[in-house]
Amino acid sequence: MLSFMFKISRFRFWIYTGGTFVVGYALAVNTIGDFFRFDYYIYLLYFFFFANVFIYGVNDYWDGETDKNNPKKDEKEHRLTNSEKRNLLRVIYLVVGISLILLFFQTNLERILFSIFLLLSYFYSSPPLRFKERPFLDFSSNYLYIMPGIFAYSMLSNYLPSLIILTGAYFHISAMHIFSAIPDIEYDRAAGIKTTPVFIGEKYALILTLIFWLILAVIVIKLANFRLLSFLVFLYPLFPFLLLIKGSLDINKLYWYLPYVNTGLGGLLFFALIINKNILGV
Repeated sequence: MLSFMFKISRFRFWIYTGGTFVVGYALAVNTIGDFFRFDYYIYLLYFFFFANVFIYGVNDYWDGETDKNNPKKDEKEHRLTNSEKRNLLRVIYLVVGISLILLFFQTNLERILFSIFLLLSYFYSSPPLRFKERPFLDFSSNYLYIMPGIFAYSMLSNYLPSLIILTGAYFHISAMHIFSAIPDIEYDRAAGIKTTPVFIGEKYALILTLIFWLILAVIVIKLANFRLLSFLVFLYPLFPFLLLIKGSLDINKLYWYLPYVNTGLGGLLFFALIINKNILGV
């Protein structure tokens, strides 16, 4: 069962929920002792592993028609077979059960944020809402990946992060979603799914991604008071920019470098927050 859960969870993308949780926590941390709280490690495990089992388990359950001709299900992800669907449902119910237990021990604000995360994660792929088939709602609902960070911030502060941070996060995660959906245009169109890239076309999807990541870059550099390392955020708009000016580049290959960029820059942001707050005494 654990082996099956690992395959479903798409370990390359663990950082998108777990990393967001860690950065959100670091944004609100006050002392080194905050990193020794028991609930920090409970949710660290949950958002790195179980959350991804839930997100991609629901996705795999409802996306059989879309995935059947998509080669990445054989190369980079697990292709769900019909015989595995019963096991998949058991796994999803298990994570739902764990989530309900966690909800019982949360504050009201935490409970609201955690519930939003679960609802967005489920209805992104599941009928009747199935946000992934609705242009512009598809990338907006992808804010589910930011919710672990907002939840982590609220664990320590009992408040939400500032509006400018929430806005920057929206543009980043929206660009991430649009960019990741571009390689699937052919398969989504064949399955009758109208994502934002299917609706506006590859070129305009790349332009929209470029604009969103440029907005993110401006916000990050401004929040960092123009510190030199903050300009590394321009690595993000570089992806769509290169594809727009150099048609020979293959987005299917370029896309798989994004997890490394997210991991590297996310780790850098984490340590920058800790050092800036002098949490480590340096």
